[in-house]
Amino acid sequence: MSNGTTLSATVESTNEESTTWMQDFLALIKIGIVNSNLITAFTGMWLAFQLTGRSFIQDFHLVVYAMAGSAFIIAGSAAMNNWIDQDIDPIMKRTRKRPTVTGRFSSPMVLTIALTLIVVGEILLFMASTSAGIWGLAGIISYVVLYSMWSKRKHVSNTIVGSISGAIPPLIGWAAIEPVLGWEAWALFLIMFIWQPPHFYALAMKRTEEYRAANIPMLPVVKGFKRTKLSILLWVIALFPVPFLLSSLGPGFLVLATALNIGWLYLALKGYQTQDDLKWATKMFVYSLNYMTILFVAIVIFAIFI
Repeated sequence: MSNGTTLSATVESTNEESTTWMQDFLALIKIGIVNSNLITAFTGMWLAFQLTGRSFIQDFHLVVYAMAGSAFIIAGSAAMNNWIDQDIDPIMKRTRKRPTVTGRFSSPMVLTIALTLIVVGEILLFMASTSAGIWGLAGIISYVVLYSMWSKRKHVSNTIVGSISGAIPPLIGWAAIEPVLGWEAWALFLIMFIWQPPHFYALAMKRTEEYRAANIPMLPVVKGFKRTKLSILLWVIALFPVPFLLSSLGPGFLVLATALNIGWLYLALKGYQTQDDLKWATKMFVYSLNYMTILFVAIVIFAIFI
């Protein structure tokens, strides 16, 4: 007991000495997730501008409300996730330095920060439009309640449930400009929803032993690597028809999106020949990050020429 306590204190002391308050705050709100979701929210907003003919300059206040509101609710939801996961985060290597574990932020402080960010974010989204505010609430509930509090620890389908919240930011962005969601907005939702399982399954393969130690029923933990590879392959295949829902962006976009899908499919199939599953999972994870970034930046660019 004393050795464990000493080790814990040493880790906390080292972490507190090596990180600033701001670094810990950004870790608490998962700034990487905030930034990546803002890209997809802006894409939904930009597409709405281009397809409805509204002026980006004249409605710039809506852009500010929507982007700031989205950032706040995503950050608040991430902080809430950290607050909920305080019991399992010390077990996993990638989460044991979170400020909720090291003690930099107390549990009541984390809850206060999370709720404040969520409330302020929702006020901003409702200032953009009622529809944006409602979709914001849907994102919060799906991430905090359906994923963090319910499915994450109980069901192997937790990744799929979590994909709902990750696919909502484009809808928020669109709804801030055009309250009635067009089918293009739902196309962005589908892209993000289908993209997430192969992305997170690859990450879960890399962290299988950590998830097992924390008793989190991720697919590779419950079903093994072979079943996980099959699921990744099927989800990647499911992506192929979705970009054609955005055919209004032109043939150039469709060629690029299909090329990205072919590249991901090729890499997924290579998983059946690899001798090093973890190395392959790392490649899949990196490709998925590049896929999302390239595809959504391309949507923004091609939308200019609609």
